[in-house]
Amino acid sequence: MKFLSAIGKRKTTPQCHGPAGEDIEGLQKIVIVGNPNVGKSLLFNRLTGMYVTVSNYPGTTVTVDKGKCKINGRDFGVIDLPGMYSLIPITEEERVAKLMLLEEKPKIILHVIDAKNLERMLPLTLQLIEAGLPVILVINMMDEAEGLGISIDFNDLEGKLGIPVVPIIATAGKGIDQLIRKIDQYVPVLDKFQTSYQKGIESSIKEIESFLKNSYPISKRSVSLLLLQEDEDMQRLVKQKESKDYDQIDGIVKRTSRKYGYPLNYIIKIRLQNEVRKITSSSLVAVPLKTGGFFVGVLGAGKLVNLIEGTIFGEKINPVITRFVMSNVPYRPIQDLIVGEYGIITLGITYAVAIILPIVGTFFLVFSVIEDSGYLPRLSMLADRVFKKIGLSGRAVIPMVLGLGCSTMATMVTRTQETKRERVISTLLLALAVPCSAQLGVIFAILAGHPLALFIWVVVVLLNFILIGFLAARILPGEKPSFYMELPPLRLPKISNVLIKTYSRMVWYFKEVFPLFIIVSVLIWISQLTGILHVITNALEPVVNLVGLPDETARVFLFGFFRRDYGAAGLYSMQNALTGIQLTVAAVILTLFVPCVAQFMMMIKERGIKTAALIFTFVLFFAFGVGFVLNQALVALGVQL
Repeated sequence: MKFLSAIGKRKTTPQCHGPAGEDIEGLQKIVIVGNPNVGKSLLFNRLTGMYVTVSNYPGTTVTVDKGKCKINGRDFGVIDLPGMYSLIPITEEERVAKLMLLEEKPKIILHVIDAKNLERMLPLTLQLIEAGLPVILVINMMDEAEGLGISIDFNDLEGKLGIPVVPIIATAGKGIDQLIRKIDQYVPVLDKFQTSYQKGIESSIKEIESFLKNSYPISKRSVSLLLLQEDEDMQRLVKQKESKDYDQIDGIVKRTSRKYGYPLNYIIKIRLQNEVRKITSSSLVAVPLKTGGFFVGVLGAGKLVNLIEGTIFGEKINPVITRFVMSNVPYRPIQDLIVGEYGIITLGITYAVAIILPIVGTFFLVFSVIEDSGYLPRLSMLADRVFKKIGLSGRAVIPMVLGLGCSTMATMVTRTQETKRERVISTLLLALAVPCSAQLGVIFAILAGHPLALFIWVVVVLLNFILIGFLAARILPGEKPSFYMELPPLRLPKISNVLIKTYSRMVWYFKEVFPLFIIVSVLIWISQLTGILHVITNALEPVVNLVGLPDETARVFLFGFFRRDYGAAGLYSMQNALTGIQLTVAAVILTLFVPCVAQFMMMIKERGIKTAALIFTFVLFFAFGVGFVLNQALVALGVQL
């Protein structure tokens, strides 16, 4: 049952109040923690009746709100901590929040999170549980979440975490009564969720714990993890308490750090995010796309793909065909060819019809509207001055925009460019930095829930488009472009024209592109049967590891060469196994990666094998080079996506 319908529309009145200005020293504490802007202060006001004492944390300018609350005849002090994202602080506010969390020895910790951003905020919950702290998870803004179609299974989440979970709407006071009952009835639970780390890290945690002889405000496991992440406050505390053994503890930390190519803070953070994804895989019933402006991403890659791939193919067509083939086809390799991991039905047709077709179809519809309005020639005029900087004229807008539909078709259209220099530059840019509609829609679908990640992807791809075009215009010899074009009048698109153009392009898709999915499935099956696929993916694995991606993404890029659509669809299918940074890096590399087989063959036909091979080689190394730099930058800056 949904939260809103479960609690009804009655505004609750909490059995909780706090007289103004009274000291909370000596009282049991309720501490409210969470990210900024999740409704902590509003919940604080609901609990204390808005009676607040504001004071600075000693030695800082950071203010802390304190109040008093009576629950079932018992007085509690209530503290609203500054916003924090992690137990490893970056800002002064986060440091103060962490220190107060440890100093106050709270009776209850209310971790408030935004229901719309469950995955992003739950890693802190896992850290608090790991620290052995008495946590109640408070999921706020349920009205906004349900308005976006997000449904959360609270019982499932509570069972997995091993702590109380309470949904509320702080603005309306809904769910506050239930929260107060949970506080009143709170009993510490021993069987809580525990995050497991890599063997080397787990071994170091146990080693450090063996040297922690004194008592700490949090679990010794959490103390060990904070030391491994070089938390300065914990280093000072442990050095003070374990002065005799501190050098050995520090030695364990340094030895462990040298084992890994990335900071331990990053590795531990990634592990927490992966654990959260596993936890929410069944608890989050539906998470829609949040970027409403992308028609292709929302309708095509979102709703239509979910319907066709998830329901029609996933629940009806593929299971029936798989059972039939497994029962009636005796030879295992032939079974794999039809319904295996790379089967014609389960990979080729499913990807072509269930994932790529809805995205391409909605793109063709939008493109036909723009084309029929007469806006494209005006776009060419507007872009001419900018395109001159990268060695092209405004006329190049047409193949670039067409490339957003299909880069193979767009490469053929580059023959309309006036000079050989323009044709080579436009071919290079199409191969490097112009995603086809399938890539575009799928990447929007993947990154739409991570607005910052989507922004980074757009900026990186756009900057590389401009940079490479600018450099190519200065390196390649030839005449500078000129541009003349007659402008047709602007007009409202005719529905009949739009539908006819969309239909003709869809027919083209089924005639020219759909068979390629079948052919590629067969080629992948042959390469798997002969072991070639294994050899190539093994060769790619160290490269993808170098850019911070797991081994499995090697297949995504390999498929991307067979068909860009395959690469995009492969990334879409494994998105829940990647972190925000990994998704962003993978999306950037996939966009910049080598053109698909069809586009490469068209490049050979239009530009010659020498030029096509040079472009292919340059793009291959450049894509992974950009991915490496981007990953290093995001990790070094501590960006959370």
